[in-house]
Amino acid sequence: MKHVAIVGGGLAGLVAAIDLAKRGVPCTVFERKHYPFHRVCGEYISNEVIPYLQSLDAFPEKFSPPRFTRFQLTSVNGALAEIPLDLGGFGISRYSLDSFLVEKARAQGATVSDNTEVTALSFEGDGFDIQTAGKTVRADVVLGSFGKRSRLDVSLGRSFIKKRSPYVGVKYHIRTDHPADVIALHNFNDGYCGISRIEEGKTNLCYLTHRDNVKRYGHIPEMEKAVLHRNPFLKRIFAESEFLFDKPEVINEITFETKEPVYNHVLMTGDAAGMITPLCGNGMAMAIHSANVVSEYVHRFCVNPGYGRAQLEADYAARWNALFKKRLWAGRQIQNLFGREWTSNMAVQLARHVKPVAHFLMKKTHGQAF
Repeated sequence: MKHVAIVGGGLAGLVAAIDLAKRGVPCTVFERKHYPFHRVCGEYISNEVIPYLQSLDAFPEKFSPPRFTRFQLTSVNGALAEIPLDLGGFGISRYSLDSFLVEKARAQGATVSDNTEVTALSFEGDGFDIQTAGKTVRADVVLGSFGKRSRLDVSLGRSFIKKRSPYVGVKYHIRTDHPADVIALHNFNDGYCGISRIEEGKTNLCYLTHRDNVKRYGHIPEMEKAVLHRNPFLKRIFAESEFLFDKPEVINEITFETKEPVYNHVLMTGDAAGMITPLCGNGMAMAIHSANVVSEYVHRFCVNPGYGRAQLEADYAARWNALFKKRLWAGRQIQNLFGREWTSNMAVQLARHVKPVAHFLMKKTHGQAF
């Protein structure tokens, strides 16, 4: 049986490990950090993933994740619209979910090596050499699940990494009176902030801003007071909530550039293959769905001698593009409606008075249950 190495232990990597191990394929996950840990993430998952996660016995029911049925949108100056969510979703922190999925992967027979950074990988002969600090590992297939932007992207020479991105992501966990069934998106100048409940009565507050906002005010708290607080909903949330982190989780250079689902024979999954704009709320579901797709083709490659690498790569790239390419493009276009006063007001008016259009835009960035 061939061996699969999964570089990066985020959602796509861990779910793929569970799926492959369940199919009897030996696999190892390499994660540079030690579980559990927090990630900058909206922590909202579309319900489209539930049947698949349940088929893997990997739906996190034990956390009683809150279910979302309503969407609220506010403009920079505080105009409000609310619409029902057609498909809906649920909320859970990455801290809890990743830890839960690690347990599931190990129980299924996958090896999860956390606190292990892959420093280089190369395709040699008919397989891969994977270098870590301690040793070199050989694998027949490599899944790239190393996130939005990685040092491995640099060493692999991927083209998107050469373009600087102006976006900064910031996340807090808070306790506040936010309704359990509502996911909210609040606009501010050059950014937007998502608010939604997660497990244990906590709420996730995660926003995307332009780096110029941070540079202009020097520090994140000063920038929040000067920029985010112009939206009265955000001002109230920051004033009245209990913040549970000593300091926010921050990630720089979030990129929405086009990426390749296959690069130098590495099958990219999750954000490593392409990141949808956060306002669409579908990044976690897309990562899980990409794990489902790649596991199917990798399993075929591992058990069928007549199914070669070239066919594996072509089939996976075609399927990934068919499922996700248009959704990523739609997300980039819809993002133009957010983060400015007049465009965010227009988006609110659209959501208020032309609800079929708002639902149509949501469907363009979401998929079907699988």
